[in-house]
Amino acid sequence: MKIILDLLLLLLIIVYSYLESLLKVFIPRRRKSVAGEIVLITGAGHGIGRQTAYEFAQRKSRLVLWDINKHGVEETAAECRKLGATTHVFVVDCSNREEIYSSVDQVKKEVGDVTIVVNNAGAIYPADLLSAKDEEITKTFEVNILGHFWITKALLPSMIRRNHGHIVTVASVCGHGVIPYLIPYCSSKFAAVGFHRALTSELEALGKTGIKTSCLCPVFVNTGFTKNPSTRIWPVLETEEVVRSLIDGILTNKKMIFVPSYINISLAIERFLPERALAAINRVQDIQFEAVIGHKIKMK
Repeated sequence: MKIILDLLLLLLIIVYSYLESLLKVFIPRRRKSVAGEIVLITGAGHGIGRQTAYEFAQRKSRLVLWDINKHGVEETAAECRKLGATTHVFVVDCSNREEIYSSVDQVKKEVGDVTIVVNNAGAIYPADLLSAKDEEITKTFEVNILGHFWITKALLPSMIRRNHGHIVTVASVCGHGVIPYLIPYCSSKFAAVGFHRALTSELEALGKTGIKTSCLCPVFVNTGFTKNPSTRIWPVLETEEVVRSLIDGILTNKKMIFVPSYINISLAIERFLPERALAAINRVQDIQFEAVIGHKIKMK
């Protein structure tokens, strides 16, 4: 009898959830303030990280900017200071666990407890699997997923004590679907999406509902990391467009942020298509970018 009641309750919750989601399409979500929050952004010297820093600076957050590129991150910091934000710069290799832990300790001493972290630093080496160097595969995983573990482990205790914070995982649509000649990158981004989902579930299980999580999953972004990307169907996004969606998602506590938003529908449909249809879609998409194939650079 109890199982029947539990199933009926589950059915009611599912129906209510659908109705709630439908209403949210027409009713704007309430946006939170990030003024005064201490925001740590990795990979802040370029692309998405840099533009995200500018957006938080305009919203009066206190910024902690990390990047392995000293010149790039200092350029970002200078612009953020012009926008009126208190900004601290750290040169950090996000593939190095010891460096991450020591840098977090330094941030705590010099700035305070980080309340929002944007795990954005990334690495990508387009190549077929046999041409991919072992050290490049290792670096991809160290930056794109293991760094998320070390940074989050170092910052989470203070968030848990206060039941307040926001952890942002910058992943990719490659964390939900695959592209040839990006096997390490896709694998690391699948791991990043899994990390976000598992962390979200664990925080809910711990009752720490004041700690929010978001995961950004864009298609190709014109940041220069992937050379000459193109596709017939999906646009190659500009950084500003991606970051606008990211900031909107953070301010409304959105858990999964797809850019463009309709990618979510496409991914859902693909789950029900047979392999032959998926192969045909891939041919129509005609995704192109520079990659090392058979030890030569080709457009693929």
